[in-house]
Amino acid sequence: QVQLGESGGGLVQAGDSLRLSCAASGRTLSGYVMGWIRQAPGKEREFVAAISGSGGTTYYADSVKGRFTISRDSAKSTVYLQMNSLKPEDTAVYYCARKDLGSTPYYYLSSYSYWGQGTQVTVSS
Repeated sequence: QVQLGESGGGLVQAGDSLRLSCAASGRTLSGYVMGWIRQAPGKEREFVAAISGSGGTTYYADSVKGRFTISRDSAKSTVYLQMNSLKPEDTAVYYCARKDLGSTPYYYLSSYSYWGQGTQVTVSS
């Protein structure tokens, strides 16, 4: 069993930056694709970013490409999401998750089996 815990959320102004962290306990994240998914009020969860098990490949939603950067520190079993140039539409609860179905696209949310509890990001205009 793996437990994921997100941190780093908060209230910021448009244009500011935040770095989210996702720490794992229990089993490691080594070798697994890890993703960040967000859910805005009244909306469905949506894919934000993912990183391959080796850390060598990253994937982004078009809405965050060029502003967000996902990275991982395998030694610390931690995944990060650096968010720059934040916009009010980035306001959401951000979840990290481990992808356990290797044969599906990275943006398939049903491919992610383990989820954290989420961290709130609020961007004011």
